[in-house]
Amino acid sequence: MDPILLTALAALGVGGATIVGALIGFAFKNISHRFSDIILSFAAGVMLAAAVLGLIIPSVERGSDYGMPVALLITVAGIFVGALCLNLIDKLVPHLHALAGVEPEEHHNEGLSKVLLFVMAIAIHNLPEGIAAGVGFGSGDTSGAIIIAGGIALQNIPEGMVVIAPMLAAGVSKKRTLLIAALTGLVEVVGTLIGYLAVSASEVILPFALAFAGGTMLYVISDEMIPETHAHGGQRGATYALLGGFALMLCMDFLLGG
Repeated sequence: MDPILLTALAALGVGGATIVGALIGFAFKNISHRFSDIILSFAAGVMLAAAVLGLIIPSVERGSDYGMPVALLITVAGIFVGALCLNLIDKLVPHLHALAGVEPEEHHNEGLSKVLLFVMAIAIHNLPEGIAAGVGFGSGDTSGAIIIAGGIALQNIPEGMVVIAPMLAAGVSKKRTLLIAALTGLVEVVGTLIGYLAVSASEVILPFALAFAGGTMLYVISDEMIPETHAHGGQRGATYALLGGFALMLCMDFLLGG
């Protein structure tokens, strides 16, 4: 399949996963914290494997032409720059956890403003995730890129579910809620195309771009996903779900890569 077409399909899949999550959120409004935490933690395990196996290790391998010390330096620098970029985003926009707690009785403008800021924060966080998926496809490693995109898409499903309840509670109509959720997914589609075009235009930046994308994913896992899944008393199940997601992607990486 043509690489550009494959990337476009993957971008739609990654962004569309948010819509799938939103539809699940409409259908099952009373999903327990424990169940959603297990899903999100499994997605964290998938993303962790994707970041390490699909982005960080390939970064070292692609940079080895410059010598191993330089390759490691590029990879480590890329990881920290990616993490610092998301850290900066967190400082510039309201933090997801603080904004997720919109109370059901908040139907006034303040509650709606908090929800819209929450959605905006999710959308901004989706951009680097999309870039990570695009960088994977731009590297030319199709099997690894599919694993990365699959991990991000899986994470977007519970994220889409999370978006629904606060917006409905703030008085946003169902139709507009679904539209806003779709727009957060569209940001990821744009990010995927940006990541693909950036590394396709210059092979030189590929090792750094891979590490940068890996760093953004590691940051999201550590700063957002793991704390969220351990905040409601189901941390034991969440831990094993993370291990299960990581193990599944580890097996898939070797089977597809082989």
